[in-house]
Amino acid sequence: MNKIEITADGSATIYVPHLDEHYHSTKGAFTESCYIFRDCGLLHYHSKTFATSIKVLEIGFGTGLNAAVTANATNSDFAVHYISLELYPVEIEMIRQLSYDKILDTELITKLHEAQWEKPQDISPYFVLEKRLCDFTSCPLPQDIDVVYFDAFAPEKQPEMWSEDLFKRIYNAMSPGGILTTYCAKGEIRRMLQHIGFTTERLPGPPGGKREILRATK
Repeated sequence: MNKIEITADGSATIYVPHLDEHYHSTKGAFTESCYIFRDCGLLHYHSKTFATSIKVLEIGFGTGLNAAVTANATNSDFAVHYISLELYPVEIEMIRQLSYDKILDTELITKLHEAQWEKPQDISPYFVLEKRLCDFTSCPLPQDIDVVYFDAFAPEKQPEMWSEDLFKRIYNAMSPGGILTTYCAKGEIRRMLQHIGFTTERLPGPPGGKREILRATK
């Protein structure tokens, strides 16, 4: 049975025994989401393009933490249409046990998890959430994606999520200049992305966390 664990920065994550894997870094769940996805993904893209409307694709809605920190970052400068693909939604009771309302706005967390599936929902004036209940490996992808949060379980745990064919599909769905961020900086993944056509860069990892992460630009 999945269980709640507290990470090094005091925020919670979920441990999945049958995969021996966590939903977030044990070095800090909240820190990881803010740094890898919000800062190195969304805010980096906005700083490059000054886009007033950004379409984000997340692979794996999970606990909703990435969506929450992204929604919290939007303002009158730019709005986000956030599309998240998830095959196995986390039960709402376990979401409550994570106590993310202690670090993020309670109303925001509630809206994210009560939002209907398969239907775009206005979470705030600047954030639209679209949760899709589907298998990333086979479902159609939205097009003209500006930022991709690739947050699947690690390649050694879910190798089917990290195939070259799937990343080609992502590449083809992205807008020119779009970026993809992931916690995984393995050489084989970086070389695969380069072979597809991405320009890749290794970045320092989040404070107190892993040494490097990966960002790829179309």
